[in-house]
Amino acid sequence: MISSPSALEAESLARRTDADADEACALRGRTWALLGALLARPPDARLLEALRQVPAEPAGDGDMEAAWAGLALAAGHADPPSLDDEYHALFIGVGRGETVPYASWYLTGLLMEKPLALLRRDLARLGIERSPEVCEPEDHAGALCESMALLVDDPDVVADTERGFFETHIDPWLGRFFEDLSRAPSARFYAPVAVLGQRFLALERRYFSLPE
Repeated sequence: MISSPSALEAESLARRTDADADEACALRGRTWALLGALLARPPDARLLEALRQVPAEPAGDGDMEAAWAGLALAAGHADPPSLDDEYHALFIGVGRGETVPYASWYLTGLLMEKPLALLRRDLARLGIERSPEVCEPEDHAGALCESMALLVDDPDVVADTERGFFETHIDPWLGRFFEDLSRAPSARFYAPVAVLGQRFLALERRYFSLPE
């Protein structure tokens, strides 16, 4: 079961006990990994079923709780064949999809530009390599979310490294991408994905602004 990250609220994180920090990092890592998986490929039946089981929070009035509830509801109305079509329209298309999920595009207006070169340099320093079977450039939104999940889940990676990667390669553009995705004509299931992404980015900014 996928758990919604209401415990990530800044007030909870500010306690900073070891148990709180471990739980917060686990929730953050799972959310980054989920976003990465949903942006990298259309969800299969197993992932859809897991999303349908996201528990409703008793005090479900927070932004993140509402975003998780919206995603669970969208998963309840979706099926793999329709999601294959939606994913293709949004991210692939004929020549180009309705969105362009690459950092270089958002930061320079072109693909395969300097932001990708800088990202590859930093990924090499961190020991993160692209899988041989993956053909997408590393600045794809899904790949960047998966990279962030790896950093969060690695106990040897310090908070400053996470923060630096987020502020350099993710925060300058991913929110704009999620905004475009939420408004894309074909986005039915992926509009709630975009809302979750936007609100999680805001939560990450708050997390990284907390004192050590």
